Order: sequence, then C-alpha cells, then structure tokens
Amino acid sequence: MSSLRRVLLVCLLCAGGPACAAATEGKPAPAIDARLLDGSTFSLAAQSGKVVVVNLWATWCAPCRAEMAAFDAYYRKHRAEGLLLVAISVDEPKDEATVREVMHEFAFPAAMIRDANMKAYGRIWRVPLTFVIDRRGILQKGDWYGNPGFDVPLLEATVTPLLRAP
Repeated sequence: MSSLRRVLLVCLLCAGGPACAAATEGKPAPAIDARLLDGSTFSLAAQSGKVVVVNLWATWCAPCRAEMAAFDAYYRKHRAEGLLLVAISVDEPKDEATVREVMHEFAFPAAMIRDANMKAYGRIWRVPLTFVIDRRGILQKGDWYGNPGFDVPLLEATVTPLLRAP
C-alpha cells in the first residue's frame, strides 16, 4: 500500500470515529452535558468526587435492554457510595414515549441523545456503549472495542474498585 493510500485510509477511519475521539482511557473524560427526561440537567463537570457510569443504549437494541437490569441492580446497591449512572438513549425523538416507558422501571436517570452534548466522544457507531469515569474525572473504561455488554460481575470488577478508592 502506498504512503498516500495509508494516509487517506487513516483519515477516513478517523473522520468522526472513535479512533480519533478525545475519549481516551487514562485521560480526563471529555465533557458531557444533558437535559434529563425529568427536566433536570446533568453535567459531568459537576460530578467531581463521584464515580460516573454513562451508558448509551436504545430501546430496539436487545443487548442494551439485557444489561439495563444489571445496571439498575448495581446502581441501587451502590448509589449511596458516590455512584451516578446515566443512560443516554440514541432512539429517534419520535420514540421518546417508549424510552420513558422503559426507563420508568429503573432507578437511574436518562436522557435522549438529542438533548445531550457529548461531541468530544466522537461518532456513536454502536450500542450498547458504556463509559466509566472515576472520582477525579478520569475515563477508566470506554468500551469502544471488544465485547460490549455489562453484567453485575463485570460492574463489580470494573466500578467497585473505583468506589473504594479515595
């Protein structure tokens, strides 16, 4: 492959994709601001001192729906320890009623992607997609690659040590 073709390929791969997103594990998490379904606001910058899990999902996504119960169980168990979990639905605006109906059974807040500003994370090209941010605002896990999906044991292994850390 010629050098020019390699450069073009890299440019195409990076155009809005996760490879060029500012959301890099071990670095400060980029800003996220959202208007939640209940009308309140969420700002990642205002969550200093909390462990934050941000889950992007959709009502039509079976793997997303499967992990929601695990997120809810984990959140209910650990929210008093400084955990905040926010679900951001990538559903179309016309499906907001369905999103509200699904979220009614869960204890954690949610927003629609149209009401969220998280451009620095790059193009959302798949769901489920979860980001875990520690108390210092450092992105500890961004599951762009690999097998998506969280269950309670993975949450315990990934998030609980962050809750225990000062």
